[in-house]
Amino acid sequence: MLELFYKLLEEVFIIKKYDLAIIGAGPVGLYATNYSQLHGLKTVVFDSLSEIGGQPRMLYPFKTILDIPAIASISGEELISNLQLDASINLVLNHEVKSVEKTEAGFTIDDDYQVRSIIIATGNGAFNPRKFPVNLDKQAEKHVHYFVKDPTIFANQKVGVFGGGDSALDWALELAKTAKEVTLIHRRNEFRGLESNLAKLQQTDKVTVLTPFLPKEAALVDDQLEILLKEVGSQTEKRVKFDQIVVAYGFKANNRFVKKWGVELDGANIATQAEMKTNIDGIYAIGDVVSYPGRVPIIGVGFGEAQVAINSIMRNLFPEKSLTIHSTSL
Repeated sequence: MLELFYKLLEEVFIIKKYDLAIIGAGPVGLYATNYSQLHGLKTVVFDSLSEIGGQPRMLYPFKTILDIPAIASISGEELISNLQLDASINLVLNHEVKSVEKTEAGFTIDDDYQVRSIIIATGNGAFNPRKFPVNLDKQAEKHVHYFVKDPTIFANQKVGVFGGGDSALDWALELAKTAKEVTLIHRRNEFRGLESNLAKLQQTDKVTVLTPFLPKEAALVDDQLEILLKEVGSQTEKRVKFDQIVVAYGFKANNRFVKKWGVELDGANIATQAEMKTNIDGIYAIGDVVSYPGRVPIIGVGFGEAQVAINSIMRNLFPEKSLTIHSTSL
C-alpha cells in the first residue's frame, strides 16, 4: 500500500516524465530530436530562444552552407526548415534551464521535468551580440541591427556593416543585392572571413570597403545615422551617413552554466568521453559545445555525435531491446 501511495504521489507532483531531455534547439539539437524519434524515445526539448533554429536561423538564415553531408548547398533557413520537429514533440521555448538534479530515476529539471537522460546541444551557448561601442539615444538605436533575418527591409537604402569576420562579409554580400549602397567598415586592413567572399565584395560596385576605421561618435540627423569614424593609428577622421547599420562584432557566448550541474568543462566547452558521455552518468553532450582532441566544429560532425549519443542512451535505458542502428533496416 505504501508503494502505491508513493507512486500516486509522484504522478500528482511530477507528471512530466521523459526518456530524454535535449537542451538546445539548434540544428544539432533538432537532428538529435528527430533521431531520438526513430528509436521511440519520449523526448522533451528546451531552448532559451523564442524559436527553434539557433545560430543558423538567428545569425545567417540566408547564408549558403556547404558542409552538410549529401547536400551540395543549403541556406541556414532551409536547413532548419528541413529539421522541423514532429508536432508530438514537447518543445519548451523561452526556457533557460536553471537546475539539473540527479535522482534515482535519472534527473529532475527545474523541479518540473523528470527525465532519464539528458543531451546538452547548446552549441556555443546563449549568445548575446557585442554592442556598437558608441552611445546612442533610443531613436538612433532603431537604426542599428545585430541580426539580419529579412534583407529586404534594407532595400534601396544606404547601409553600413561593421565587422571583419564571416558574418560581416556574408551580410554585406547579401545586402548588396537589394540595398542602394553598402559600406563595410573594419578596424583592421585584414579580414578574418573567407578570402573568396572578400574578393566578391571588392568586385561588387555597390560595396565600399573602409579600413582601418573605428566608430567614434554617432547621432541621428534627418533620420539617418551620421557616424564619425577615426582611422586606427592616425588622427584622420571621416563622417559617413547611413539609413541603417548592421553590427557584426561577434557574440558573447557562455556554456559555463553547466558547471552548476556538476558537468566538467574543458576550457569553455564540455569535456566528453566515449559515446559523447560527460563526467555525469546519463548526461551527454554533442555539437559545438563539446571539446575533444581533433574535433572539427561543423554541423555534420554534430549530426554524427547525436547518433552516437542516442544509440548509447538506448543501450543504457533499454538493454533488453535489440537495437536497430541503421534506419534502412527499420
